[in-house]
Amino acid sequence: MGELALAARSLDDNRSNPMDESRQAHQAPKPGGEKTVWWQRGVIYQIYPRSFQDSNGDGVGDLRGIVDRLDYLAWLGIDAIWISPIFSSPMADFGYDISDYRNIDPRFGTLEDFDRLLIEAHRRGMRVLLDLVPNHTSDRHPWFLEARSSRDNPMRDFYIWRDPGPDGGPPNNWQSEFGGDAWEWDERTGQYYYHAFLKEQPDLNWRNPRVRNEMYDVLRFWLNRGVDGFRVDVMWHLIKDAEFRDNPPNPDWTDGMPPHKRVLPIYSCDQPEVHEVVSEMRAVLEEYGDDRLLIGEIYLPLARLVAYYGRDLRGAHLPFNFHLIQAQWDARHIERQILEYEAALPEGGWPNWVLGNHDKPRIAARVGREQARVAAVMLLTLRGTPTIYYGDEIAMTDVSIPPEQVQDPFELRVPGQGFGRDPQRTPLQWDGSAKAGFTTGSPWLPIAPDVAEYNVEAERSDPSSMLTLYRRLLALRRKSKALTIGRYATVEAAGSLLAYLRETEEERLLVVLNLGPEPADLVLPGPCRIVLSTAGEGEEERIEGTLRLKGNEAVLAEMAG
Repeated sequence: MGELALAARSLDDNRSNPMDESRQAHQAPKPGGEKTVWWQRGVIYQIYPRSFQDSNGDGVGDLRGIVDRLDYLAWLGIDAIWISPIFSSPMADFGYDISDYRNIDPRFGTLEDFDRLLIEAHRRGMRVLLDLVPNHTSDRHPWFLEARSSRDNPMRDFYIWRDPGPDGGPPNNWQSEFGGDAWEWDERTGQYYYHAFLKEQPDLNWRNPRVRNEMYDVLRFWLNRGVDGFRVDVMWHLIKDAEFRDNPPNPDWTDGMPPHKRVLPIYSCDQPEVHEVVSEMRAVLEEYGDDRLLIGEIYLPLARLVAYYGRDLRGAHLPFNFHLIQAQWDARHIERQILEYEAALPEGGWPNWVLGNHDKPRIAARVGREQARVAAVMLLTLRGTPTIYYGDEIAMTDVSIPPEQVQDPFELRVPGQGFGRDPQRTPLQWDGSAKAGFTTGSPWLPIAPDVAEYNVEAERSDPSSMLTLYRRLLALRRKSKALTIGRYATVEAAGSLLAYLRETEEERLLVVLNLGPEPADLVLPGPCRIVLSTAGEGEEERIEGTLRLKGNEAVLAEMAG
């Protein structure tokens, strides 16, 4: 049995402690050149803390619950965990409305619990990334309470205040991401304040140097505690047009689209000055060495997305690439997306890929569970850093939420149109019991009805499960330089097949994905040996000439020579 097959099969090996256009190969770091850092080789796992593990029976996940499950993540092969917001919050938007950036919300635990989480994660060789929300605070944050107390309060300019427009209404036509005007009238001071999201989430004024310095000190507070980096929420929103001009109407808007998409956010986000802010954030992280990671949440077209790497790569290390989440599930479409992304990357910019997150329907809900297996192979074999959304590794899908159990403010404000985010945030299914091993209490969101079949306990011992597939793929990545830092090159394929090579000077791996339900053939670029098949057949078989894939099958093969 070959070395890669051994890696795929022998899953209890010791983990190391990490402390062009079509047919053109995209370059990885060259042997003997600049060394890679942990996040270029590693895999990130997103934890939505409310739904990961409840340790005290209140039905809401918490930090102690995460600690209790770290051995599972180490067993799976995860290199870093990204934890959605855990800071003090009234929970109008479930932690994305922060009232104290330097404390843990009691629902999740204490600072001491967080320190223990850091220690235990680092002891297992895992990094910890926090979700920073710098665009806005809670309306109960002390800064905002002072700012709205009077127009001449020293904190007033920490937020964005405007007089009414000529008609006596809002200053302009900017829209809230959760529906309705993005301006809220403050009766006491006679001005509107801006909120890109809920009215309980007033936007900070990042043109104010005092705001920047305060937030950079927040970064330092957590870096001093030992965190390994940050995912920055809505990074592209931080700076707004200085003249507050109206956004133009969206000519492509139709009924059924979210209300805020009636206008194009030309002036309310992605302003040129934002890149100075991102560069300053990066500089703060570099005060602590060169291994702290800065990720940006950015939903923008490729040309604008890659600008967030910054001039001379002084911006975000990883501007999140969400294009697979939004992609039409078609081989040629995805192939074009991969090539366009690779071509758009600045020289030296490191790619990254995401299949799902807490804001978007799960991959199994979008493409079905059979294709979700194919998607898993793609995510973990493309060039760049992958991020796994909790539960995707056991093929969790979206859960239907009865109206009386809806929690998400987006769904509550724009009901019945499918914009709600609760379905993809349900508790992780640890076992097949009624409460899924998540809690002894009443879970904050309902448990999936298929929990008896799709859960960690059942899948852990099933060699054909999604969980086993993820673990095998992660083991392969750990053993293979081609999969972690190797070059990417397309292989000619037609119909429902997508094929590419990952290669170094010493190793060439072929990935073939059938994105359709019917069998399909690929003319091989040379003889190969099958290392992994999602169909569970033909592994270790040597093939020349033509490779036949079943419908919904993905294959990883080692090229001869």
